Amino acid sequence: MNEPKTNDASCLRLRSHSVHMENRSLLTVSGVTDVGCFNEHEVALKTDAGDMNIAGECLHITRLDLDNGQVVIEGEIGLIEYEEPIPKKKGSLLSRLFS
Repeated sequence: MNEPKTNDASCLRLRSHSVHMENRSLLTVSGVTDVGCFNEHEVALKTDAGDMNIAGECLHITRLDLDNGQVVIEGEIGLIEYEEPIPKKKGSLLSRLFS
């Protein structure tokens, strides 16, 4: 179905990002590139769609497969949020005013 694609020029893997939750107790996330930190109350993930934070109680990572970009988290999930990306500045103030 949705197999990762490779680009021969750069050897980068393009993955789709998806989030699937069952009964607020089982969360499957794809498109994960790294796990920042985790404990029983918080899991921080880096995904293809940006940084993602999961908060709750008794959280456990039951499956971690970064080669395929998949993480499965079990526990009492109370919050899923994405951090807003920091806007990139394009040139100096003068170059932006006169362009």
